[in-house]
Amino acid sequence: MKLTKQTATEFLIMTFGTVLVSVGVYFFKFPNHFSMGGVSGLSILLGQLIPASLITPGAINTIITVLYLILGFLVLDRSFGFKTVYCSLLYSGLVQLLETVCPLSHPLTDEKLLELFFAVILPALGSAALFNIGASTGGSDIMAMILKKYTGLDVGRALLLSDVLIAAGALVVFDIETGLFSLLGLALKSVMVDTVIESLNRRKSFTVVTPDPQPVCDFINEELHRGATLWQAQGAYTHQAQYVILTALSRHQSVQLRNYLKQNQPHAFMLITNSSEIFGKGFLRV
Repeated sequence: MKLTKQTATEFLIMTFGTVLVSVGVYFFKFPNHFSMGGVSGLSILLGQLIPASLITPGAINTIITVLYLILGFLVLDRSFGFKTVYCSLLYSGLVQLLETVCPLSHPLTDEKLLELFFAVILPALGSAALFNIGASTGGSDIMAMILKKYTGLDVGRALLLSDVLIAAGALVVFDIETGLFSLLGLALKSVMVDTVIESLNRRKSFTVVTPDPQPVCDFINEELHRGATLWQAQGAYTHQAQYVILTALSRHQSVQLRNYLKQNQPHAFMLITNSSEIFGKGFLRV
């Protein structure tokens, strides 16, 4: 594979995202028995049912990850497989490494709710970053992407659907408190994944109404290096000729255009809309 700037960036994102997931799982999920679904949740349940002398939760995590990888290869495309093999193996390897070099016999703190937040936030941030580039740490994330591919479900809903039974299992295997924490964590994680993905992809859709469009278009083309669409319109009240400019910008570029219009065309009408799905050159690939 030819190494490009985009490939190197994706590799760094995959590594960083996987580290976040691994740290959240090992230091906050495992010691508190937060079974929020996924491979880690199933590993926690099986680790409680199987004596630790036979197999550790980290080893169970690796076995299940490999089985899900095989499923991903059979159903999803090669690009998904390449990225996910790396992330899945790195994830399972990091968990087992942490289990060896930093064994935990109890939670880091006595604040269970605080630990729940970190058990949710770290893996959710990591998973969202991976999903955003078409990767995954494997496990039920693979099942979620399969459901998304064939049913059109949102990633968060697909994760919730595939993980809820595992989370509910904590009610039986452990106790009511741990089970309720697990279900709460699963719900929070599902919502947070979608929220982070939308935040990562958020762009600004700009609609500008002005009688003098050329300077604005020149600024967009030459200074911001973006394209724009222009069409003629008419004011409903004044019946004066107007022009409507439509463009899509990053958040930083939208600030630049807004400042330009305020300084040079203060009477121009601006409509700024948040969007997390803009497809085309310079934005998301179709």
